[in-house]
Amino acid sequence: MTILSIHNLSLPIEDPVLKFLVVLVIILAAPILLNKIKVPHLLGLIIAGAIIGPNGLNILARDSSIVVTGTTGLLYIMFLAGLEIDMGDFKRNKWKSLTFGLYTFTIPLVLGYLGAYYLLGFSPLTSILFASLFSSHTLISYPLVSKMGVAKNPAVNITVGGTMITDILALLVLAISVGMAQGDVGSEFWIRLSVSVLLFGLTVLLLFPIIGRWFFKKVNDKISQYIFVLVMIYLAAMLAELAGVEAIIGAFLAGLALNRLIPHTSSLMNRVEFVGNAIFIPFFLISVGMLIDFSVFFKSLETIKVAALMTIAAIGTKYLAAVATQKTFKLSKEEGGLIFGLSSASAAATLAAVLVGYNIIISENEAGEPVRLLNEHVLNGSILMILVSCTVSSFVSMANAKKIAETDHEETVAGNSPEEERVLLAVNHSETVEKMVNLSLIIKAKTNTDRLFALNVINEEKQESSVKNAEKILHNAVNIASAADISLSPLTRYDNDVINGINNVIKEKKVTDLIIGLESSKGFSPSFVYNLYNGYLQNESTNVLVYHAVQPISTIKRHLVVLPPKSHKEPGFFYALLRIWNIARNSGAVLSFFAEKSTIDILQNILRKVTIEADFTPINNWHEMERATKSLNDDEGLILMMAKRDMTSYMPQMRVIPDMLNSKFADKNYLLVFPHTDNNDDYIEQRSVSNNEDFVEIGNIIGKIFK
Repeated sequence: MTILSIHNLSLPIEDPVLKFLVVLVIILAAPILLNKIKVPHLLGLIIAGAIIGPNGLNILARDSSIVVTGTTGLLYIMFLAGLEIDMGDFKRNKWKSLTFGLYTFTIPLVLGYLGAYYLLGFSPLTSILFASLFSSHTLISYPLVSKMGVAKNPAVNITVGGTMITDILALLVLAISVGMAQGDVGSEFWIRLSVSVLLFGLTVLLLFPIIGRWFFKKVNDKISQYIFVLVMIYLAAMLAELAGVEAIIGAFLAGLALNRLIPHTSSLMNRVEFVGNAIFIPFFLISVGMLIDFSVFFKSLETIKVAALMTIAAIGTKYLAAVATQKTFKLSKEEGGLIFGLSSASAAATLAAVLVGYNIIISENEAGEPVRLLNEHVLNGSILMILVSCTVSSFVSMANAKKIAETDHEETVAGNSPEEERVLLAVNHSETVEKMVNLSLIIKAKTNTDRLFALNVINEEKQESSVKNAEKILHNAVNIASAADISLSPLTRYDNDVINGINNVIKEKKVTDLIIGLESSKGFSPSFVYNLYNGYLQNESTNVLVYHAVQPISTIKRHLVVLPPKSHKEPGFFYALLRIWNIARNSGAVLSFFAEKSTIDILQNILRKVTIEADFTPINNWHEMERATKSLNDDEGLILMMAKRDMTSYMPQMRVIPDMLNSKFADKNYLLVFPHTDNNDDYIEQRSVSNNEDFVEIGNIIGKIFK
């Protein structure tokens, strides 16, 4: 063992403080240095791990501390893949994901088996297990793609769904191969494996959302919420191992289970991504690099032969599967390239299968040496395959994701005016601040990161008692938004009349959306109703949203959306609809629309352009609207589109809605949306909706905005 002259420390470093410092320096330096030469920092972390690892300079050992943190990083990658997936896209593309999963499993399995059996002379059982190594892949480039803003692209959704399918099938091949090698594959084996996998899947996908919804309702502490997420990741991983499949499958299913409970724009989502990308995922990449030993390729020609075949087969068959998927579903060249880039990396599942196969001894040769299911040539060859495939994956994913991001930007600029949207929160009660900020984060456009305002109007006659309270409320609002990496500007206004103060700020800041929060214990008071209709709603160019929340919006599974007759003829209808639509897009909740048929026709046309879960029920009069609202259950919310007097969609019965909500919905979440009445709407080009061609045009406009 080498002895360092300075500090008299030996290698590998054992001091925990120094070990962690070395890893942190690598994580810090890799992006800074490699971005200048256009090399993905993911690849840099793997190479750095090879240099400092036991097969390199032996600075750090791949001990339990590295393995534990690295394992968390691997689980994190799979969890984020499930958490960030757009469930609307996922359901819409489920058959595409299934097709890609079968392509990317079958093609490598068949070609890998033929190569192993005929070129390497392996036995049929070993050849099948050897071929399954190429069928699985690791989404090692997913964080890179997500960072570039294309995680919701259909190609990514198809790849993520297909990854779950092919990894499950590959790991089942591993379990069956091991069972056959050990001679215990019988009816009992198949029954046990089938039942355990089925119970595991049902437990995670059905029970975890129930537990998560209950927890997020009861616990508001942000640290506890994040720790809960980690607990669910590891619990799902453990259940997967108990069921006989790899832990990464459990982590992915945990992401799917919690997908709807952690909105993509929430502060919790920001924390989950931040910690994973900053610590756990880099640790995993470094730990993968520590496995690389280049010296083995100079010791045996057979190792070089096996390594070359494995590398060519792994990358080549994934390319064929990606091309087949691209051709089958007529995807663009860039989307096909992105599928190939994401699916070409072999790491976690491959390494797990190799190590399991290597440790299975099936017999002894004439010299008394053990004959393993997978020999040392395959073990060493897999290391080169991991390095090359991760390199290819990083470069190909980055190149194609960049092209797709540029194309998406060009297509959405025309329909997503960054100067137009300005959201103002009228915050006067500390109880409603967090709920209002979370609502604003969900309804805003994804490009709006700095045009949110929080206003507190201070009564000049009670200035001394009001200033401290205003500072506290605004500071809390800014912190909540900052946790989601969103800039919120605090505003203070001195005025004896709160309504005048808010209206003046609306004019000064050119506010497009005003959010007002109702205290959950009070609801509508006579004074608030008077101020609403005679004050807030006098701003013709502003949408007014009145929000009442008794539980976090992320825990709402379904929103019942009631639209009055002729509402689609209002000037601000489509802008207001954009707000409602964003709630579903960013929270994963289902929208159940109740409206007259002419309005539903427009909504269904728009649905062809966007990916949310929605259903539609035609209604013709006020009594049917009332009956629809009575079906509201726990974990469901109500959204009512309202109208002022003299508007086309105004109904006299709207006057009793505040009393109805106070008496029947005091324990429910509800949102009243008053569309603006300004006919000079530059945000969405208004058109007549008298024929189907105009429906298509409106759908195209809305589709660009929602994209």
